[in-house]
Amino acid sequence: MSALHIHNTLTRKKEPFVPRAPGKASLYVCGPTVYDYFHIGNARTFTVFDLVVRWLGTLGYEVKYVRNITDIDDKIMDRARENGEPIEALTERMVQAFEVDCARLNLLKPDVEPRATRYIGPMLEMIETLETKGLAYRGANGDVYYSVRSFPEYGKLSRRNLDELRAGDRVAVDAAKRDPLDFALWKAAKPGEPRWSSVFGDGRPGWHIECSAMSCRELGAPIDIHGGGWDLQFPHHENEIAQSEGALGTRFVNYWMHAAFLNMDHEKMSKSLGNFFTARDVLDRLDPVQGGEQLRFFFVRGHYRNEVNYTQESLADAGNTLGSFYTTLREVAPGEIAAIDWSDPYAARFRDAMNDDFDTPIAFSVLHDLRGEVNRTRSTALAGLLKALGGTIGLLQQDPERFLQGGIELDVRALIDERNAAKKARNFARADEIRKHLESKEILLEDKPDGITEWRKK
Repeated sequence: MSALHIHNTLTRKKEPFVPRAPGKASLYVCGPTVYDYFHIGNARTFTVFDLVVRWLGTLGYEVKYVRNITDIDDKIMDRARENGEPIEALTERMVQAFEVDCARLNLLKPDVEPRATRYIGPMLEMIETLETKGLAYRGANGDVYYSVRSFPEYGKLSRRNLDELRAGDRVAVDAAKRDPLDFALWKAAKPGEPRWSSVFGDGRPGWHIECSAMSCRELGAPIDIHGGGWDLQFPHHENEIAQSEGALGTRFVNYWMHAAFLNMDHEKMSKSLGNFFTARDVLDRLDPVQGGEQLRFFFVRGHYRNEVNYTQESLADAGNTLGSFYTTLREVAPGEIAAIDWSDPYAARFRDAMNDDFDTPIAFSVLHDLRGEVNRTRSTALAGLLKALGGTIGLLQQDPERFLQGGIELDVRALIDERNAAKKARNFARADEIRKHLESKEILLEDKPDGITEWRKK
């Protein structure tokens, strides 16, 4: 197979993927802060890296995928206070909701999903190491800060010059800091806040140290791939590099990947603009059978490094396109494919596109060409290849008939059950009413001699 190349944000170049250990790949992705349902911009990022994990597996790599959960944070404490509920109750509820919505998007569950509150020990070990090396100091307010100017390479990921960074540019101004750019590693406990004991006094971790400690503990260093949204480059990922490389004395990550923004009607999504939607908001408005895959396809059909514009029209178009693939798979039943023959011209083109920094627009153009060939030749073998290639990135695996009927099937079956109950109760007027209602929706019923009622579209 052709070699996988990844655009490395650190170097701003496509580079051949050479993992730390032959045949194995480690991937860390910054996960949700569980104070609310995650928004569709986050959903796009998580879906992009689900695609990356699947493709690495297709290439034969043994993948260890880690995606963290931030379950202690100012936003979490504020929301719990607003709701009048314990922090643990809020975070557990939001974690469960997150898992449900990830399943609706057909996202693979990570191999490890560390929660910040369960990794306080590794965080404190890293902070103590940084202090010993002179990269961290204790402020007069009891907080522990990272000394940014003590790390000469700070800014190498985001291409930011320290002298050009202004106090207040996404960094907090605090009299306890030696430099406005320094950031908190450990925050001294305040009344009513969760706290853990440490050599620095009771307190809780800063946000940035969480990912450094969890990723290094679970994957070691250097991590092969570290991913997240484009907006995490600075300050979060920049701070992760400073902390991790400062503490470990070695390279932290070999390949940095960042998914571009998802915009709403050509504007960046934000709560202040009122154009903010959660993944759950969108999924709940879509068909219960089709919607998750429709949204997933919408997220990945554009290149992950290009911004995507969300509109109702673009989402509907994604659903129509996906439906055309399922129509082909319904009309030409796929033959069995034990393994993809990568020497096949369609498979080879698809592989080459995905190996070129996960170029999904080209990969999907190959699938469109293959669909046309299936429609023309009625080849069950090619239909099987179409389904198999889609499966490498988490698409086209549903039963075509069920997908195309969508939520209609759920409603029809419920009405048929109600009609059968009405007939059994000799309420024939209600039974006829249900039949006529379904006929108005172009759904025909057929009562079989064995008592089973089947249905079909006109």
